[in-house]
Amino acid sequence: MQTTPHYAGAMAVTDHADVILRDGRTLRLRPPAQSDADALLAFFRGLSERSRYLRFHGFPVLDAHLVQSLLEPDWRERGALLGTLVDDEGERVVAVANYVRLRDPRLAESAFAVADEHQGRGIGTRLLEQLAERAAAVGIDRFVAEVLADNRAMLGVFEAAGFELTRELEGGELEVEFPIAATEDYRVHVEARDHEAVVASLRPFFEPRSVAVIGASKRRGSIGGELFRNVLAGDFAGAAYPVNRSGEPVAGVRAYRTIEEIPDPVDLAVITLPAAAVLDAAEAALRNAVRALVVISAGFAEVGSEGVERQERLLALVRSHGARLIGPNCLGIAASGPSLNATFAARSAPAGNIGFSSQSGALGLALLEAAESRGLGLSAFVSIGNKADVSTNDLLEWWEEDAATEVVLMYVESFGNPRRFGRLARRVARTKPILALKSGTTATGQRAASSHTAALAGSEAAVDALFHQAGVIRAASLEELVDVAALLSHQPEPKGRRVAVVTNAGGLGILCADACEAEGLVLPELTEETRARLAELLADEASVANPVDMLGGATAGAYAQALPIVLADPQVDAAIVLFVPTVTATADAVAVAIDEAARAAGREKPVLAVVLEAAGIPAALRREGASAAAFHYPESAARALGRLAQRAEWLRRPFGAVPALDGVDRERAERVVERALAHAEDVWLTPADTRELLLAYGLPLVPEAVAGSADEAVAAAEELGFPVVVKTAAAGVHKSDVGGLALDLPDADAVREAVERIGAPVIVQPMIGGGAELLAGLVQDPVFGPLVAFGPGGVFAELIGDATFRTAPLTDVDAEELVTGGKAGRLVRGFRGAPAAHVGALVDLVHRLAQLGEDLPAVAELDLNPVLALPDRCVAVDARVRVRRVDARRREKSW
Repeated sequence: MQTTPHYAGAMAVTDHADVILRDGRTLRLRPPAQSDADALLAFFRGLSERSRYLRFHGFPVLDAHLVQSLLEPDWRERGALLGTLVDDEGERVVAVANYVRLRDPRLAESAFAVADEHQGRGIGTRLLEQLAERAAAVGIDRFVAEVLADNRAMLGVFEAAGFELTRELEGGELEVEFPIAATEDYRVHVEARDHEAVVASLRPFFEPRSVAVIGASKRRGSIGGELFRNVLAGDFAGAAYPVNRSGEPVAGVRAYRTIEEIPDPVDLAVITLPAAAVLDAAEAALRNAVRALVVISAGFAEVGSEGVERQERLLALVRSHGARLIGPNCLGIAASGPSLNATFAARSAPAGNIGFSSQSGALGLALLEAAESRGLGLSAFVSIGNKADVSTNDLLEWWEEDAATEVVLMYVESFGNPRRFGRLARRVARTKPILALKSGTTATGQRAASSHTAALAGSEAAVDALFHQAGVIRAASLEELVDVAALLSHQPEPKGRRVAVVTNAGGLGILCADACEAEGLVLPELTEETRARLAELLADEASVANPVDMLGGATAGAYAQALPIVLADPQVDAAIVLFVPTVTATADAVAVAIDEAARAAGREKPVLAVVLEAAGIPAALRREGASAAAFHYPESAARALGRLAQRAEWLRRPFGAVPALDGVDRERAERVVERALAHAEDVWLTPADTRELLLAYGLPLVPEAVAGSADEAVAAAEELGFPVVVKTAAAGVHKSDVGGLALDLPDADAVREAVERIGAPVIVQPMIGGGAELLAGLVQDPVFGPLVAFGPGGVFAELIGDATFRTAPLTDVDAEELVTGGKAGRLVRGFRGAPAAHVGALVDLVHRLAQLGEDLPAVAELDLNPVLALPDRCVAVDARVRVRRVDARRREKSW
């Protein structure tokens, strides 16, 4: 069969995928092999007569021929997936779905069946999602299915999936046809299903009625023993069971030799055994119907290839039983709702409104230590360790629903699925602040950067772009993480960046003012009424400007009276209050005054207090429910307030939408890439192929002609019109770096001279004057996907720098912000009297780059430099594109 080509290296189908169902259980899907023939036949024989009738539109002969066409799918002509679960009888097929490509290579017929006892759990919908993804990867656009008119269940699956259906009825059968492209509406349906399922799957971790600690020793100092004692000390609301080989009691609580001996159901099992014993213990727990495992033990993926294999076996075991896993190699989990502390931390944090996820156990311990001293309370703490299964993304789903969690903190070392994180975080951050500390760097690729865009991308550009677009506040250090968390958990967002500083030490106030300016905060002039009221209250020598200097003799009473006056000023969005102890006032008294004054003012504006006391932050500012957030230094307060103002501005932005672009010919672009990679794994496109690729996406290019000699160049110049530009047609070079560029050539003689110097072949273009020179580009990050760049262009692109990056896809809000922000935005608006550029044209250009990057992962680097930004349009006058073969791997975890 003739099939439609698809771009090189776009997809490599893996052996299996894991999906999550409506009830929180997981299901492993895999292609059926020849060895599955008997199991698949047994599945069909096990269906009720009605289910078989609806699936086959009659009663087929139940023999080997029935299943043969489903086995060993090639994925181009036919695809098939089995859903399997493990029970006491072993692995059992509970569902099957398949497609067969039709004569129209863009169309395939699909069908599925689910075991009667498992219908209604969302299995059919998940099968359809996975089948559609695989079919789309080989160039299939639409599915068609023949459905009996009374098969409401199958019709319900198609409708619930989120695809747009068309139906035709003939002879008692419906022909249902639908496009399988992942539209925005389809993604919304999938995300809603994922959210419901993930929340259900995590409930046994955060709301367990019973906990078993496997490996709980009576010996003091052992991890299992101390973890079990923490469960008891935390006054866990449910039943706790220690499990150890000897069955010896732990902390006076009866123990069991195996989890099977426990007479009651167990919701959560925590395993603290040596790595070699973990799989057996996990299997026993899973066979005992445990749905949630926390594996504390080290010795998995963090120790090398043997550990990686062990971790993969553990995950496969968990998924085959439909359960979830935290860890391995983690500190444990704590949840304030059931008063659960299933960690081996030396202390537990007080209950509060912060959900904290840490990929590092050590950093988690450090934050728990800092929490009490800063008055931070946690709704939950999860150490995700190697995050073999439960990840930060899963926890965001839970905390979005959890009423006890108002702020989300996370320490991240790596991203498993950053694109999903971005969509999730953008949704959650609208209602709950997300604060992240990201360590390490993200390499943009294995080869050295060859384009301006790749050179400017840098190691952290992708992380910064992802967090910025998703509304995640990024902390630069553990200290800042704690500082900003203290502010987020206690204070409202400011309505703007205007800050009043109140102090009893003028020098300290100046330091604070400098720190505020460095964070983009401003100290406005206070209103005349505010200054007059302060003047009546304070000594004649005091300053009632901003900063307000009450002098060293200020008392606690002066703070109590001055702060409400300042907060009432309509020019003020927030206040930072500074105090150095003197003989006229103590730190404790002033702390109480600040707290009471902030409360009396209505807590509508954030109040930050810096009390420089050797003993640390006073108790009045440390306690739960304090009305002011406390900091050790003015710089820390200013930094935290700057982050809070940044979040407030993000919240005031429209949510934005990804526009549908016209004039895009993806198939034409794919043919260019396929042709270039036919004989090379990694190559720069020729000028002709570069132009064809970019025009396929509607990108604005200057007219040009390729000339193989001086005579051809002169002829091209005369047709295009003088003056012209002549440049080398060599693929992938920086033309100015190699002397391959001649500008503003007025006549034929100048063109001939340029060709002789540069060497044929050359590109001839009309000379376009005026406009700001900008850079727009694209680079594929191996983890984050396509990054779109925009910044100052021309020969100074890397020298000036300041290119801004955003992750694709771009909403209209993202694109406009990219074009109008930073130094490039100053050029776009018209720098030093220059005419302003056409913002709409530039926004359209970066949208097209983002779409190209999403559609064509094989486009590794793309430079448009310079892009001339003119008052009525924009046009790219030079372009370079590198393509490379991609071995894309499907993630096992589908949510």
